[in-house]
Amino acid sequence: MARQNRSWLAILAASLVAASAAVYAIHYAIFRDSHHIFLYLVGDIAFLPLEVLIVGLFIERIITLREKRALAHKLNMVIGAFFSELGTPLLAELLPALAASGEIRQRLHLEASWNKEDFSRASRFAHDLTCAVDLGPVDLTVLRTHLVDHRQFILRLLENPNLMEHDRFTDLLWAVLHLEEELEARTSLKDLRPADQAHLENDIRRAFTRLLAEWVLYVGHLKENYPYLFSLVARIHPFQDTPSAEVTSG
Repeated sequence: MARQNRSWLAILAASLVAASAAVYAIHYAIFRDSHHIFLYLVGDIAFLPLEVLIVGLFIERIITLREKRALAHKLNMVIGAFFSELGTPLLAELLPALAASGEIRQRLHLEASWNKEDFSRASRFAHDLTCAVDLGPVDLTVLRTHLVDHRQFILRLLENPNLMEHDRFTDLLWAVLHLEEELEARTSLKDLRPADQAHLENDIRRAFTRLLAEWVLYVGHLKENYPYLFSLVARIHPFQDTPSAEVTSG
C-alpha cells in the first residue's frame, strides 16, 4: 500500500511538472520572450517561502482550531449522552458509599447562580477527593444489574473514534466498565471476604472520583453554552436533598 502511494505521488508530481513545462513552452512559442518567462518564474519561486509561511502557519492553524472546536462539540455531545443515560444515576447510586458524602453534597450543591469561580472550586475539590468507601449503604446486586444493563452502551462509547482525543473521559469509561466486570465476575456479592471487599471499595472509589471530576467539567460546559440544559441539571443533580425536575420558582 505504501509503495502504491509513493508511485501515485511520483506520477502526480511528474504530471504537474510536465504540465507546467508545456504551458511555458506554449508561452514561448507564441511570444518568443524568454526574458519575460524567467522574470516571472524567478518572482514566483521567490514568493514560495512566503506562501508556505502563510498557508502552513496561519491558514492551517485556523483550520486546525476550527477542527478542534468541532471535535470538542462532538465530544461534549457524547459526554452529555453518557451522563444522561448512566453517569448521573450512577453518581447517585455510589454517593452513599463515600465516607465524605456529606461534604460532597455540601461542596457540589450545584445551583443556577454558580459562576466560573464556583465551578473552579468544585473542580479542584473533585480532582483532589480522596476518602474511604463503605459498601454497606450500596446494594451491590442492584448496582451490578444496572451496570450490566448498560455494558453495551459503554462499549459503543469506547468505540467512538473521537474519544481518542479525550483521555480523561476514556479513563472514566474504563473505570466504570471495570467495576461492572468485577461485580459480574462474582457468583455472590454477599458475605465478601475483607480483602475482596477492600478491592471492590477501591474500584468504586476510582469510578466515583472520575465520574465526579468529569461531571463538574461537563456541567460547567452546559452553564456556559447550553443554559436550558444546565437549568435541568441544576434541578435534578444528586447532590441535593430533593432532586426534582419541577420548576418551583419563576
